[in-house]
Amino acid sequence: MYNIAISIYLIGVAVLSMFDKKVRKMWQGERRAISEVKKKLDPNAKYVWVHAASLGEFEQGRPIMEKIKEKHPEMKILLTFFSPSGYEVRKNYEGADIVCYLPLDTYRNAHRFLNVIHPVSALFIKYEFWYNYLHILKRRNIPVYSVSSIFRPKQIFFRWYGKHYANVLKCFEHFFVQNEASKELLHGIGIENVTVTGDTRFDRVLAIAEQAKDLPLVERFCGGKQTFIAGSSWQPDEEIFIPYLNKRKDWQLVIAPHVIAPSHLEQIERLLSENGRRAVRYSALTEGKAKPEGFDALIIDCFGLLSSIYRYADITYVGGGFGVGIHNLLEAAVWSKPVVFGPNNARFQEAQDLKACGGGLEITDALSFASVMNSLLDKKEYLEECGNSAGGYVKKKAGATKAILQALGL
Repeated sequence: MYNIAISIYLIGVAVLSMFDKKVRKMWQGERRAISEVKKKLDPNAKYVWVHAASLGEFEQGRPIMEKIKEKHPEMKILLTFFSPSGYEVRKNYEGADIVCYLPLDTYRNAHRFLNVIHPVSALFIKYEFWYNYLHILKRRNIPVYSVSSIFRPKQIFFRWYGKHYANVLKCFEHFFVQNEASKELLHGIGIENVTVTGDTRFDRVLAIAEQAKDLPLVERFCGGKQTFIAGSSWQPDEEIFIPYLNKRKDWQLVIAPHVIAPSHLEQIERLLSENGRRAVRYSALTEGKAKPEGFDALIIDCFGLLSSIYRYADITYVGGGFGVGIHNLLEAAVWSKPVVFGPNNARFQEAQDLKACGGGLEITDALSFASVMNSLLDKKEYLEECGNSAGGYVKKKAGATKAILQALGL
């Protein structure tokens, strides 16, 4: 049944690639992957294969890849992606020796791909359970490890109709899971080779914070005033926090939207101007078209700065919680700032943990946002307490990378 489903999916992707640019990139990348690997492969080297579906999983695998390269420079890393949103952003990642798409999981593709790379081991990040690749790796006695994985009762492995597919989990040498609940679920279906190590993203955000860029233009804009910074925001987020902040002109406002299309930026500018906020785009500052002084709203119209920008906040907001699901909470929390976010967060362990420790504050609408903000603004001690709880949570959860590498003997 799995292979039939994959074949149908393959046909669907081929058809859709004729109409969708993103799908076309993935389709073409997967078809070229094996020939690209052949060109770049060092036949005398030992390769560790790391597979990440997309950008988020890459960030979880990155600390491990960098530690492997640091401790074992003689080893090489093959990094594969399934999604264009991961590959296109990280195709030039210097921490891997080869970066390519993973050919779709047909029996033929899996055989051909593995016949080329012959990895000494494989690390599949978080949710990756490719049936054919995993079974062939198992038959070839190549150890495969599941890293930073997290399991939930509703997944197919734990349903009565998923018992056959759950056999794919027996192909893993070991599971390094994020929490005890995942360990118990796996134990419940007879999978005992499990260790709770936590999430490697905590190590990653701490490393990012240590290497954060100085952003003098943002610092000048903030000017020592209290600052609210919203990252990865969408329209539903902006329609909540902008009207509130427009009434608090004593606060500087920085917005780094998830989508920086001209139409979205113009929409944000309209919302800001309705109550007299003077907004400037970051590109205007970097191009010398404007100076930070005299503006009280800054729109970040480029990528790659958000993790460093959060440091200048007194209160942070992370978007996505009114739609696709919240984005990276840890990038904000690592700076010991209160983190406010929307209600679509049940699937995110860090959101639940931040709420439990008091570092994360959930809102459901404009009224609850105003209530949360008023509480933070009226009590400086409460604001500091929330921020310290957020930062303390990140530091407490660090260490997964070291634990995993020790278990792997690397």
